[in-house]
Amino acid sequence: MNYIFENLETKHRNEVMDIFNHYIENSFAAYPEKKVPIDFFDIMLEKANGYPAYAVINPTNKRVVGFCYLKPHYLISTFKETAEITYFIDPLEVGKGIGKQALSLLESKGREMGIRQILASIASRNQQSIIFHIKNGFKECGRFTNVIKKNNTRFDIVWMQKEIT
Repeated sequence: MNYIFENLETKHRNEVMDIFNHYIENSFAAYPEKKVPIDFFDIMLEKANGYPAYAVINPTNKRVVGFCYLKPHYLISTFKETAEITYFIDPLEVGKGIGKQALSLLESKGREMGIRQILASIASRNQQSIIFHIKNGFKECGRFTNVIKKNNTRFDIVWMQKEIT
């Protein structure tokens, strides 16, 4: 299915936050330990300001089934060619190619704006994401050991990198 990628806007706030909060409460994919308030959407939007950011829409029922964006790795000019990627897909829609479509779109838009490197920060307990990134050309470039504790479980943050030139 070809999903629709709309520019991420406040009209997507509730559905995006429902997806994000699902991952907070049910996995290690999102780092907060407790649900975040709806206003957290504004923080995400602000971080992605000037970078590609999309709500993923199911064309059949017009429902938001995910979101994705690039954001600066550091807000200084010497890092202008490096961006971090974020995407979360409705758990009922995982495995349908949405992540691949989102990655492809963000890579294309990133290249257009001069991005050469994309970084992904992934919980070591999120093997599905690590495998996805490896299959799509990312390589592990760093690991912070036991730096996060969520729900009384300690785990690593794995940094993965892909050159998109």
